[in-house]
Amino acid sequence: MRVATLRYFVPGGSARLRNGPHPDRARLDAETLFLYVLGKNKAWLIAHADEELPEDQAARFFQLIERRYRGEPIQYITGQTEFYGLPFHVTPDVLIPRPETEHLVEKALQVATGWAEPRIVDIGAGSGAIAVALAHRMPNAQVTTVDISPAALAIAHENAQSNGVADRIRFLPSDLLSAVAQEQLDLVVSNPPYVPSVDRNALSVEVRDHEPGLALFAGEDGLDVYRRLIPQAFTVLAPGGYLLLEIGFGQSASIGSLLRDAGFEPIEFVPDLQGIPRVACARRIA
Repeated sequence: MRVATLRYFVPGGSARLRNGPHPDRARLDAETLFLYVLGKNKAWLIAHADEELPEDQAARFFQLIERRYRGEPIQYITGQTEFYGLPFHVTPDVLIPRPETEHLVEKALQVATGWAEPRIVDIGAGSGAIAVALAHRMPNAQVTTVDISPAALAIAHENAQSNGVADRIRFLPSDLLSAVAQEQLDLVVSNPPYVPSVDRNALSVEVRDHEPGLALFAGEDGLDVYRRLIPQAFTVLAPGGYLLLEIGFGQSASIGSLLRDAGFEPIEFVPDLQGIPRVACARRIA
């Protein structure tokens, strides 16, 4: 059985999404989901707009529209996202990589030039975005990524394989740095959980109801993981090594105090495109 022509579906899906949590993205989201169902690009859709769509594909499209209407992130619906110009598979077991985290990668690449073969550990593998991006850009780096979630580690490994760097990354189950506590490292990088639990209700429905809380929340002030991670990082870093952390809005003063108390000096904060301190970069001199 055949149904309406292709040109009908994006406007139809958009109409439904305009009553959802993000009406401003209704058309873009509908088009993204339609192209995903078709397995085609926008140019193909324009050229074939008057063709008809099989009923099963039409039904699948509107099922996906309903998922998006209820606030499920596009990235989880399609299982696809991009980070640092690389493709990544994501599921609700891992945080969706954010563009802001690319500032962390950029700073890590900058400071890593001080070593021919930098020893790097990424804390909280998630989708593998940070570790894969670093390994992709630094073929001589010795990269390890750790996560307390076996499901996250499996997805990180899958993404490393699809991006051709799995043989250059070590994947370890670990609570923060426990698995590498006896090693000497040059860089410790992390985008840890930093959202205060009291801010849960202020988050968008996509984040609050769909992304893994383990990767988001860190106590009432959002600093619980930093309090544990920063002293551990100082212990495993070789003299001259760096700790690089993504941080949340308004956390730079508190993070600076934690870094100084642990013995780090100097300390630098890298702003994002809005001028908000986004990355803490601290060095262990001795």
